[in-house]
Order: sequence, then structure tokens, then C-alpha cells
Amino acid sequence: MTDRISHWIDGKPVSGTAGRTGDVFDPATGQVRAQVDFAGPAEVERAVAAASAALPGWRGTSLAGRTRVLFAFRELLQARKDELAKIVTGEHGKVESDAAGEVARGIENVEYACGAAQLLKGGFSENASTSVDVYSIAQPLGVVGVISPFNFPAMVPLWFVPNALACGNTVVLKPSEKDPSAAVFLAELLAEAGLPPGVFNVLHGDKVAVDGLLEHPEVKAVSFVGSTPIARYVYETGTRNGKRVQALGGAKNHMVVLPDADLDLAADAAVSAGFGSAGERCMAVSVVVAVDPVGDELVAKITERMRLLRVGDGRNPDSEMGPLVTRAHHARVSSYVDAGVTEGATLAVDGRAVEADGAEGGFWLGPTLFDHVRPGMSVYTDEIFGPVLSVARAADFDEALALINANPYGNGTAVFTGDGAAARRFQNEVEVGMVGVNVPIPVPVGYYSFGGWKDSLFGDSHAYGPEGFHFFTRTKVVTSRWPDSSHAGVNLGFPKNS
Repeated sequence: MTDRISHWIDGKPVSGTAGRTGDVFDPATGQVRAQVDFAGPAEVERAVAAASAALPGWRGTSLAGRTRVLFAFRELLQARKDELAKIVTGEHGKVESDAAGEVARGIENVEYACGAAQLLKGGFSENASTSVDVYSIAQPLGVVGVISPFNFPAMVPLWFVPNALACGNTVVLKPSEKDPSAAVFLAELLAEAGLPPGVFNVLHGDKVAVDGLLEHPEVKAVSFVGSTPIARYVYETGTRNGKRVQALGGAKNHMVVLPDADLDLAADAAVSAGFGSAGERCMAVSVVVAVDPVGDELVAKITERMRLLRVGDGRNPDSEMGPLVTRAHHARVSSYVDAGVTEGATLAVDGRAVEADGAEGGFWLGPTLFDHVRPGMSVYTDEIFGPVLSVARAADFDEALALINANPYGNGTAVFTGDGAAARRFQNEVEVGMVGVNVPIPVPVGYYSFGGWKDSLFGDSHAYGPEGFHFFTRTKVVTSRWPDSSHAGVNLGFPKNS
């Protein structure tokens, strides 16, 4: 008998009533490990109603009270981080070291949110006019929705939820139906930390649940991470329904290697950034731009390192790359390998025939490398979201920079060089939201904000950090004057009988 994963509403598990479920797989075996309830309109209404009912009490909780809950949540996460990492590996498939890193980066954001008392301070101008003071206050939006992806089932909810709670909002989280258990685990820890019932709710499901949050009049804002087509849909639908929306979309991240770069460092970085978490990361390097004349040597070094990667069950400590998340996603990624060959790219390493250290039915695809990839090929234009790395060649710095800036995505990029002037020019002129200099995956730490440009972001607020607090609050400006009662009868400028 498989397990059943239920919603979490008003502080407790709630079984689905819509009569629809989805399969949750163990990607390393291909077997169904659980079934998850899919929400219908009634469950959406119940979750939002619970969040609405809890809002006045949570909004009225002091900053010190909210912070105590977040500190306790942080301590519980730290104490049980290994358990959470195992949950992530069991449903996503990534190796436990990747899962542990995901949890650690999530904890960073909880720690940042614990500074709410400092971060929510407004401004004050005394005597802006005679006896008139002007000041600003940051207030919560209300009920907010979070729609998170499968590739980081613990970290991405922790990008949004702690900040939303710290600001005094209540939350309905719709995690990916592919790996939903991490979200329920977070809900249980928040309850144990002292979060009142209804302040945080988990609603499982598919498009029905997503549309329910996007259209519900009580939901004031939505945060989303996923592919660009769905990000655009979420942004357009949410804003059409009067909501504040931040929708983080897809990526095609380029890593430029200049002729003066340390090629061993660059090759190590390309392999770790291209194949960590089986390439299922929006910040994965998917295109290495080799600037002449280093291409052949760099490809040889990357190939050498790729052949040493151990692909296997993520629960095996010797595994360095796990399976893809579902059979359908495996078929999709494999089809891009077929297309790359058909379109004329050079297949330097073929991962389709990998011998993985795991069950025969697992969703295995080994690390794959294409060389001499050109714009227009599907392996170049599309976000593959798998362990497929492309090498494009450029004659010089200007051609490499132009290649990146012509791409419709603008999430992350990196340059490998020993030339400070070249690095400075690159970071200044590249049209991408997050830039690494000799760092392949430039994900900001918790006290900066995460987000791309162009088709990688819909909305004008990045995730977590300072922009996260801005997104989850709205500013109110108060202008006040208090008549001095000792001057009764003195004309202070107010109309009579006011």
C-alpha cells in the first residue's frame, strides 16, 4: 500500500475531497511511493478561508512574537536538516549532499527573516512643517500564495514563506505535485515552532489549485518559480485579478571562459554547475562559451571529468548525480539529446546509455556534452532542465558577450578569467540579473535578492532578501499634527467645528 499525502489546512492534515490524486515516484527505482491529494475548488476555498481567519491575529502579533516563532523554526530546521534532506532525495532524486546544500540555503533565508524587527523599520521626519510630523510604516498585504517548483522542494518555499510570515502575512503554499512531502514537513515544523493554526497552509494539486489562488479575491499576492511560459501565465492571470505578482521563469545560463582563464578551474566549475542535481536547476550552467583558442583544450578537460562522475541512487553516499525526477521528464530531456544529434551538434559525451548504480527502472540519464553548438539549435534555444551541457565557440570577448545579450533569458551567467578589467567590463555590460566572476552558480546569499532579467522574471521584485520584504509589505505614509491642549482657543488653522 502506498502512502497518502494530504493537504495541511488550519494547523492540521486534511484529506482531499475532490476525488483526484497524483502519483509521487521514487526516481531511483521508478516505483510509485505515495499518492498526493489534488485540491478542487472546495479545498482552495477552505485553505484561503483558514488563512483569512488567522490574518488579524498574526498581523496583530508583535514583531518580537513573530521573530520568536521564526527563531524556533530555524532551530528545528537545523536540528532536523538531515531528515528533510532525505525527504527531498527520496522524491526528487538528487544526491543527499545536493539536498543538504538546498536545506542549508533555505535556512539562510529563515535567518534573514529573523531580522524582521530591523528590516520593517519605517522612516520618520519630525517637524516636516510646523508641528507636523511625517512617517512611513510597512504593513502586511494579507493572504499570500506561494507556488513552488519540483527542483527545490525545500529551498524555494523557504525563499518566500519566512519573509511573508515575518511581515505579518498568512500563507497558502502550493508545492509541486511531483515532490510534495517537504512542504508538509515544513508545515509540521512551523506548527511545532508555535505558529498559530491557519497562518501557514499547504494545498496540493495541479492547475486547478494554481488558478484557484490566482483568481481568489482574498489572495493579495502570489510568488512563483517555474518555467517561463507558466511564469508568464501566472503573472498575467494574477495581475489581471488585481494581485501583486513575482513570477520567476526559466533560464539558459552561459559561462564564458576567456583565454587567460585557469582551464582546470573552469572545467571543474562547468561539470559541477552543469550536472549537479542532474541539471534540474534554474541556475545550472547549460552553455559554456569557449573563447578562441581554448575550446578544444577546455572540451577535453570537461570530458575527462565527466567520465569520472558516478551516477546512481541519491541515497548512496558514493553517488555524485542522481536520476531525473519523473519518467515523463526523462523522456523530454532525452528527446533533446536526439534532436542535438539530428541538428548537427557534436555529441562529445552521450549520457543515454549510462550504467547507473541503481535500480533498472530508475529515471537515469547520464551527463551529456555537446560541442560546436550554434544558436538556432534546440539544445541551445530551449531550457532543457537536465544534465545536458552545450559548448559554443566564440572568436573573442565581444562575440561571447553579444551571444549572451541576444538570448531571451537573463537569469544567471559567469565569466572565468584572470583579467580584472575584462571581468569588470563583463559584469557591467552583460544583460543578466546575477553574475559570477570565477563563480559558476552566482546564487546570492540570503541578505541579497535572487532574480533574473528579461524572460527570466515577470514582475519587478526579486526573491528573498531586501526585495522580498518589500514585496510582502505595502507602505503607508502618515502625516500627523497634535494640537497643544494648553493653547485652547488658539487658532491652529483647523476649520471651525472640525
